[in-house]
Amino acid sequence: MKEYTGDKIRNVAIVGHGGAGTTSLTEALLYRSGAISRMCKVEDGQTTTDFEPEEIKRGVSVSATLAPVEWNDVKINFLDTPGFADFVAEVKGAFRAVDSVLIVVSATSGVQIGTEQCWNLAEEAGLPRLIFVNKMDRENADFDQIMDNLRTKIGKRVLPLHLPLGKEENFCGVIDVFNQKAYRGNGNGADEIEVPDELKDWVADAHSKMVEAAVEADDEVMEKYLEGEEIPDNVIMNCLVKGIRQGIIFPVLCGSAVNQQALDMLLFNMHKLLPSPEHEASKLAEDANGEPVELHCTEEEPTVAYVFKTVADPFVGKLSYLRVISGKVTGGAALVNARTGETEKIGKPLTVIGKKQVETDGIGAGDIGAVAKLVSAKTGDTLCDSSRVVKLPAAAFPLPSLFMAVTVAKKGDEGKISSALARLMEEDPTL
Repeated sequence: MKEYTGDKIRNVAIVGHGGAGTTSLTEALLYRSGAISRMCKVEDGQTTTDFEPEEIKRGVSVSATLAPVEWNDVKINFLDTPGFADFVAEVKGAFRAVDSVLIVVSATSGVQIGTEQCWNLAEEAGLPRLIFVNKMDRENADFDQIMDNLRTKIGKRVLPLHLPLGKEENFCGVIDVFNQKAYRGNGNGADEIEVPDELKDWVADAHSKMVEAAVEADDEVMEKYLEGEEIPDNVIMNCLVKGIRQGIIFPVLCGSAVNQQALDMLLFNMHKLLPSPEHEASKLAEDANGEPVELHCTEEEPTVAYVFKTVADPFVGKLSYLRVISGKVTGGAALVNARTGETEKIGKPLTVIGKKQVETDGIGAGDIGAVAKLVSAKTGDTLCDSSRVVKLPAAAFPLPSLFMAVTVAKKGDEGKISSALARLMEEDPTL
């Protein structure tokens, strides 16, 4: 996988209630983009992002897993997260590494407790959100009902940018509200077709509401719109992007992960609508005196990287996942741990796709990757160039709610149990 500059990267957490299809969607997007050659099902226990024995046994995700794809000269780093509340720490950790969130909602179940929890966490983190209504080909899938459900539970700022073409088992594609064109799946993408006559009024009404919502993001454009001036498509698109980043518009797309319906459109919209790491003018960190320091997404600045996840890998040992804020993490570099003051020698940086690890020359500003065998670093730490030691705020994880005592079955096993517990605590900050 080649190196990408910050403007060509999208870091996206895929979240949703358990069973909404986050892992199936991640697998489908990996397959559609060509990152994997075979698409597997969760029931088979062979998906890219659910590879731990417990995940395979139970058929659910228990940890956040990195899965990057390349699409139209853009790298999208997906973080597939667990849908059950027991593993909310994985979601909170992932949110510190991404710039936007894709919330997956089942077309048959609608907004559930896990959906609302993820929404509130994303709101708290100030992250732009895009909603994907999955399983549109299932029995009892009703897009209008889901939209009403979203508006009731989440708010009226949700805005459909796709409308379904067909219903339940006859679902065959989507209608793009922006350009008012229909796209029917052909098994390897989609063919552009005319919008059916019986749906034209529905599409025109949705388009009108989209334009009204978009222009609200820009006072100058809204003034022209209210004066009756025609607003060009490129200006409307710019307003949409602006509204999404401001958190006043939350686009809704739809499709089917399992049947590979409308995934090209989803990838296209993530590329066009979601922010790159460069969208913020700067990120704030603190120096040793507690003074604010601005960090910019450029490789010209001294290196600053945030450790958002730690894994005890059975083959390479301790694996630390990094989001690089500025500079570049390269093999052999010496970075200072802002929490301990100790210097960490960086091994070969890795690009991680599920459990597959590929050595790379470096992890650039705005990108996500991993390094093995860091000595003192743990989740929440900031690694910096010695010329500028700063600290980023660590994620606030929930406190434990269940208390248990652990005893050894046989004398002399205390050391083994102790080291095993230490590794568990490195992986899960809530223990």
